[in-house]
Amino acid sequence: MHPWKGLTGLPRAIWLISFSTLVNRLGTMALPFLVLYLTEARRWTPAEAGTAMMVYGLGALTAAPFAGKLADRLGHARVLRASLWLSGGALLVMPLVGNRLLLYPLIFLWAGFTQAFWPSAMALITNLVEPGQRKAAFALHRAAVNLGMAVGPAAGGLIAHFSYRWVFWVDGLSTLASGVLLVWLLGPDAAPTPGREGEVPKSAWRDRRLLGLLLGLLPAFLVFFQIEGAYPLWVVRDLGHSTRFFGLIFTVNTLLIVLFEVALNMAMVRWPHGRALALGCLCYAVGFGLTGLASTKAALVGLTVIWTFGEMILLPTASDAVAGLAPPERRGEYMGFYALTFATALALGPWLGVKAYASADPQWLWAGCLASGSFSALVLWRFRVAPTPAP
Repeated sequence: MHPWKGLTGLPRAIWLISFSTLVNRLGTMALPFLVLYLTEARRWTPAEAGTAMMVYGLGALTAAPFAGKLADRLGHARVLRASLWLSGGALLVMPLVGNRLLLYPLIFLWAGFTQAFWPSAMALITNLVEPGQRKAAFALHRAAVNLGMAVGPAAGGLIAHFSYRWVFWVDGLSTLASGVLLVWLLGPDAAPTPGREGEVPKSAWRDRRLLGLLLGLLPAFLVFFQIEGAYPLWVVRDLGHSTRFFGLIFTVNTLLIVLFEVALNMAMVRWPHGRALALGCLCYAVGFGLTGLASTKAALVGLTVIWTFGEMILLPTASDAVAGLAPPERRGEYMGFYALTFATALALGPWLGVKAYASADPQWLWAGCLASGSFSALVLWRFRVAPTPAP
């Protein structure tokens, strides 16, 4: 069976959004090299560079819920384009700002503009497809993200060898190009935000089912982001494998996503959300929880396959569940809270993992990952949204 079978029925606009995202992600390289740029090119101390990363995290956390709400009011496509243009402009300006006191606010704004992309894009995709097509649409968009990220940081490494400034300029230009493509290919009004009819739905803050879903997902997301925290320390420093092998792990992850995520989600389209969410969390729990018992390359690659299947199941299902809970007028706001949960896990997960790794036996960390992922699976097992019609 063709790995992308089932996508032929998706609207043309979904393909164009995914193509624009691919262009953007092919040039995504500034954030992975931010610490190196500040410490090597600008001669900042590691502590100062760490503060800059904290400022970026605060910008992302601050923007996530407000960006979604703004998108509901102004239009998801408009905020999506504005996010690309503003973040692209910030990247072009950043190497030219010499004053440290000005650079911190610029990093904060860059993070906020970048974060505004996600709730707008997810809400726009939700508006463009039928409920039965949502998982496939989210999976296609994720495939575009992963294809781009397989190239962007690697290209950034080559560019950084010659000039750190060009890392930011190439990223900025690709981001602006993505915004231009959205206007040129998709048109100015891709999918108007649904109009108001009758009583205005309640705020996302007051939706207990949404808050329960997001709180249930958070422990599993904290486990997942060990790939940017304790996981590389374990693989390279403790087990003695090369950084080249560590990079190969992400190649395996990307290839699996591109080859199998769409077909997997099409096959699971009729599954209840709770069952799929729980299975994805359990794959995280096992894939990371057993890492402490893995020492060989084969074992690590095998566990990578397990947690990658968790990623392929959990993330499109979670997006679909949030979309299913969201009233049409608040889809951006609901997706903003989902993005906030993801950003919180990104900010806390690596930090908590490295702290636990450094202060205790690493085996306790991996046991904690097993427990956290299993807890999320238990909490989400009974979660339900209205059944999704088959495409």
